[in-house]
Amino acid sequence: MSSHPSPAAALPDELRSTPLASRVLVLNSGSSSVKYQLLDMGDGSRLAAGLVERIGEETSRLKHTPLASGGDSRETTGPIADHEAALKAVAEELSRDGLGLDSPELAAIGHRVVHGGRKFTRPTVVDDAVLAEIERLIPVAPLHNPANLTGIRTARALRPDLPQVAVFDTAFHTTMPEAAARYAIDVRTADEHRIRRYGFHGTSHAYVSRKAAELLGRAPEDVNVIVLHLGNGASASAVEGGRCVDTSMGLTPLEGLVMGTRSGDVDPAVVFHLTRVGGMSTDEIDTLLNKKSGLLGLCGDNDMREIRRRIDEGGEDAAAAQLAFDIYIHRLKKYIGAYYAVLGRVDAVVFTAGVGENAAPVREAAIAGLDSLGLAVDGGLNAVRSDAPRLISPKGARVAVAVVPTDEELEIAHQTYALVADGNA
Repeated sequence: MSSHPSPAAALPDELRSTPLASRVLVLNSGSSSVKYQLLDMGDGSRLAAGLVERIGEETSRLKHTPLASGGDSRETTGPIADHEAALKAVAEELSRDGLGLDSPELAAIGHRVVHGGRKFTRPTVVDDAVLAEIERLIPVAPLHNPANLTGIRTARALRPDLPQVAVFDTAFHTTMPEAAARYAIDVRTADEHRIRRYGFHGTSHAYVSRKAAELLGRAPEDVNVIVLHLGNGASASAVEGGRCVDTSMGLTPLEGLVMGTRSGDVDPAVVFHLTRVGGMSTDEIDTLLNKKSGLLGLCGDNDMREIRRRIDEGGEDAAAAQLAFDIYIHRLKKYIGAYYAVLGRVDAVVFTAGVGENAAPVREAAIAGLDSLGLAVDGGLNAVRSDAPRLISPKGARVAVAVVPTDEELEIAHQTYALVADGNA
């Protein structure tokens, strides 16, 4: 694995924040959207948040919420041509609240970057060489890295004097041993084409595993945790003493759990079969497995709330929904059992993200029948809805079962600020 300079060494003196600068703007640039949050790392408060969507269309929309003042959200619609225009519009909205990008209190801009390959194992201050490496990784992240690059380049143009920090989804998983990261294919072929298991959702897994240790009143290095990040995209990780030792997603986010529209694990020969027998092209199969499979492919819905509604109401739509739910849960149980074996000792199984945080039936079904592993869910605790980290296992359970709301923006902000304020904060 390539070495990487320490955070302090990576940042030139002229880009380190002053003691007065404690704000971090977090940007998550998608192909046609920009999500953002402005946080003050001095007290951990959120000052503003928003979303620009449908960039490049006549029906672009910007929703901005001034959290610091407690004011109402502002929404504007109309054409936003590109990411540069989107970020300029964001800057204008922030300025209306006295939080402009020209503020001396702004320490840095932190960018979510989906794929960092093997080289980027920690947050990194962006320079031309870093940009070139992110661009070189586009073939293994064609849907994500180009948009992430666009956001970084636009932000650099708006504030060339401000440190821009890339925080990589893959970084948390670079601690996986080779036995977990390697596929069993020809080594030279794999190395030539950078084929290995990288994993994704890393900022979420890092944040949630650390918060789970806090919930248990223990240090992260003393705790083994299985994290289940269940949203429209879904992934599991085995975290041993604060370090990821295995994760369900692989070269791309397609591998692993059943997801909203992705198949997760599938026999690779399915691709050959669909090519030879089904006459499908590579692009058609790619679309099938990534956008027309998972829960959507099984029952026509990728929203777990709708699937549960169909099951609960019964009728002719219930059978397909029930089968989709059962397949989803079966895959979850397999990964819980597998990662229990990988870790040897498990202190907690933790649910997070949209489905994991809100779908009590999913949590109950995933843990049901695992009593011999020390796992159980208390029905009353599981039914409680809360935004706070909480235990849902019975008192005295051998292994804790918990719900920990994820906060990827806060994690990106923390990592960004720790880097730029090193030695000055």
